Amino acid sequence: MKLYLFDEVDERLELLPLAARRALDAAGLRLSRDGWSSLPLAERTAVTRLGSGDCIEPSSVAQHCTSAVPAPERIEPRAEPNAQHVPPEVQSGFGAQRPLPDALWVSLAPLDRYVLAKVVERGRPERVAAAYDEIVGASALSTHLSPNGEVRMVGVAEKSPTLRSASAESAVSLSAEGLARLTAGSAKKGDVLATARIAGIQAAKRTPEWIPLCHAVALTRVEVSLVVDVPASRVRIVASAEALDRTGVEMEALVAASAAALTVYDMLKAYDRGMELGPTRLLSKSGGRSGDYQR
Repeated sequence: MKLYLFDEVDERLELLPLAARRALDAAGLRLSRDGWSSLPLAERTAVTRLGSGDCIEPSSVAQHCTSAVPAPERIEPRAEPNAQHVPPEVQSGFGAQRPLPDALWVSLAPLDRYVLAKVVERGRPERVAAAYDEIVGASALSTHLSPNGEVRMVGVAEKSPTLRSASAESAVSLSAEGLARLTAGSAKKGDVLATARIAGIQAAKRTPEWIPLCHAVALTRVEVSLVVDVPASRVRIVASAEALDRTGVEMEALVAASAAALTVYDMLKAYDRGMELGPTRLLSKSGGRSGDYQR
């Protein structure tokens, strides 16, 4: 059950909270203040919980309102605001001083979008300002910030799964002794290239454990290749990742390349403490709203 501070409704639900208004609007019902107050707290709580969720079942809302006196009035059900783009009237209602980018709008919960649209529709300036501050706030600067400025993971549930792919590279520059051990296969820890390749693949699958704000994605392919450039005394690493998901796999490719480079260092550090890693960089990505990228 979600309640908003600016709405000034507490868990006693003596007044009709915005989450309950959303549930009633979806069900095509209008309850007077007396009708709402006549319902037992358990029924008021149930309606508020239904309005706080992603999807609303109108028949369930109606069932919880059957004992209201006076009975709810039938109205035209209210459609949810567009989930992909900020409705023009909402954008206009907040004005230039309160930006609301589409990327942020998409990341909001359905109830948050409903509330922002509702307060703009009512047009009370103090509630418009308070709703914006509580729901959007610092998030207008970045979708990775909560309204009060805390770092958060953005929601991607509204996005449709598409094929995403990315590739990244890194490198390890070696001394003569390190290169000799690598090419001769005489490193005490074993097969350097094979171990680094496996490390890169494993790391790609555990990217969310490395990078706090990354989502776990269903990887369908990870490949890591290591090529020794003897004249340059260097190992070039290229990692690629692919997934059918709602968010991209750039970080998975970058983490795989980085882990492989670190593993080469670990396998050969007994012979060369001065190895240099990098640069590590994205080579390409495809899929998603931001389009394709090619270095």
